[in-house]
Amino acid sequence: MTPEQISRYARHLVLKEIGGPGQAKLLAANIAIIGAGGLGGPAGLYLAAAGVGKITIIDDDAVDITNLQRQIQFVQTDIGALKTEAMGGALVDLNPDITVRREQMRLTDDNAADLLRGHDLILDGTDSFQTRFIVNDASLYLGIPLISGALGRFDGQISVFSGNGADGPCYRCLVPSIPPDAQTCAQVGVVGALAGIIGAQMALEAVKMITGAGAPLIGKLYLFDGLAATARTVTLPKDPACPACGAK
Repeated sequence: MTPEQISRYARHLVLKEIGGPGQAKLLAANIAIIGAGGLGGPAGLYLAAAGVGKITIIDDDAVDITNLQRQIQFVQTDIGALKTEAMGGALVDLNPDITVRREQMRLTDDNAADLLRGHDLILDGTDSFQTRFIVNDASLYLGIPLISGALGRFDGQISVFSGNGADGPCYRCLVPSIPPDAQTCAQVGVVGALAGIIGAQMALEAVKMITGAGAPLIGKLYLFDGLAATARTVTLPKDPACPACGAK
């Protein structure tokens, strides 16, 4: 590391769980973020600050004034700009050490494998169950671990899926089919700070996965209740009848 990097990452370097070897792993890591929104933005900012060497942002949307209530990677003058461009610029401004790849497109069955191949981790911050299922399928197909976050009105959840259906649950072990009453935050609302809490925790899980620090949320589901200020972690077993990774 250069003297500037030693100063920049000094608070990581003194952590025995990360240190020099862990920081070197972060600098060499390649992470894909799907959705440059309320979860992907805070997660991306913290991963850029942590020194993750390569970050890919995948989103097909533009910045709207309604985003600014929770998507802290954007500012007023970004309204109308492509999210991948605005967020990519914010990450590089935060840390010029990193390389940001911008993919201004919607992730689909047809392009998911090509877009995600070669990454060490996938972070899914989308609010579409259809997209989450596509991401999950790509994670299993490519064998890349997946960190998935979701928001409710005042509550959120996170889990980590290993990318190997033989070893643990996948996202569809948790959500086997699209819920009939599924709604987006545009329909039911979401408190802005909650996105920062869950997005930052997604980044923390990514740092743990890359550096080997602590125990990631593989086979576990973290549930946060913002109104009650409580959290709990529950076991998430593999479903033998899962439509994505089950035996059949």
